[in-house]
Amino acid sequence: MGRPTGPSLAPGTPLLIACALGIERLALRGAGRGATAGPVTVLRTGMGPRNAERAVDRALGEPRYRDAAVVAAGFCAGLTPGMGPGDLIVADETRDAEGATPCAGTDRLVAALTRALPGRTVHTGPLTASGHVVRGQERAALRATGALAVDMESATTLRRALAAGPRPVAAVRVVVDAPEHELVRIGTVRGGISAFRVLRAVLPAFHEWHRSVLLPRR
Repeated sequence: MGRPTGPSLAPGTPLLIACALGIERLALRGAGRGATAGPVTVLRTGMGPRNAERAVDRALGEPRYRDAAVVAAGFCAGLTPGMGPGDLIVADETRDAEGATPCAGTDRLVAALTRALPGRTVHTGPLTASGHVVRGQERAALRATGALAVDMESATTLRRALAAGPRPVAAVRVVVDAPEHELVRIGTVRGGISAFRVLRAVLPAFHEWHRSVLLPRR
């Protein structure tokens, strides 16, 4: 069933979806709607690992989110030739200078996304971190490490989530920028619009993953 599922959680455990940008939060704004296994909150962290660390630490320090499952979501840069805007990345682990963080229930999340977005390409593999937007040769260098995609916040988000206590964590990103489709401004080009629409459609898969990791405590 993919990577370790994490600890067993009681029904009603919250889901915290962390994203960096206002446009990502706008896409995810319906996260609280539909069939859910517990309270769902979309947390806008701000850009970059430092902002992500502060926001996640603060949120998980609140009693209501103490045991929350955490998903890092938003846009990313694809590293592999052939990727295009709107492709989905499901991390089996996130990487940064502090090490690797394994994700929970990867196979179930891939299956749920495939059902939610039929016809969309879903890539599974390592998601690495960068403190800035990558271009050209830097993109190739990151690809040589085995990573499929790069973003600025996912690795910190998941690492800090686990530092606050055992819980299921996952990272799902939508490719907005790829080797053959580099862009500068998300909202003004076709690729950015495509990625936004895909991000709006991932919520049922997040809910399904959340339900699947809420196993009865023993």
